[in-house]
Amino acid sequence: MDTHEQHGIRWRLRKVGLLVGMALTSVNIWTGSPLMALWIGSRVQTTGTTSLGAIGVVAVALAAISLGLIQVLGIMQAAYDRLTGHRRAVRRTLPWMRSMRGERPHEQPEGVRPSATELMLIVCVVVAVIAFEIWFFFYSGSPIDSRSGRQ
Repeated sequence: MDTHEQHGIRWRLRKVGLLVGMALTSVNIWTGSPLMALWIGSRVQTTGTTSLGAIGVVAVALAAISLGLIQVLGIMQAAYDRLTGHRRAVRRTLPWMRSMRGERPHEQPEGVRPSATELMLIVCVVVAVIAFEIWFFFYSGSPIDSRSGRQ
């Protein structure tokens, strides 16, 4: 195997590794982050009744863990963009630098495709919604219709 083929394999492995990392991070934003925050809150709780302090710890932990995962996702997206040579086509304009009449039509880029991170987040949201609907319609007890026979 020559060095060009080895470089191609290493490049593909790094690309796949970043995509897998982005997928795991995306899923953990809505699953692992709340579970970790609840676990931290359970360690703070000393008595059997829920205290306001424990709820506050859960809220702060959830915010901190989620923001940390979002930062990690952004770092992985930047690494993926550098690896693939992808340049962002969308310009960011600060709110105070924008025109009062809105964006001009000729400034809107055409054919902008979502980034790998955006695709991962879209897939995670769609899977979460589908999983919720399956659970809600087929596995949860119905509080509305007690005749359904589901308990």
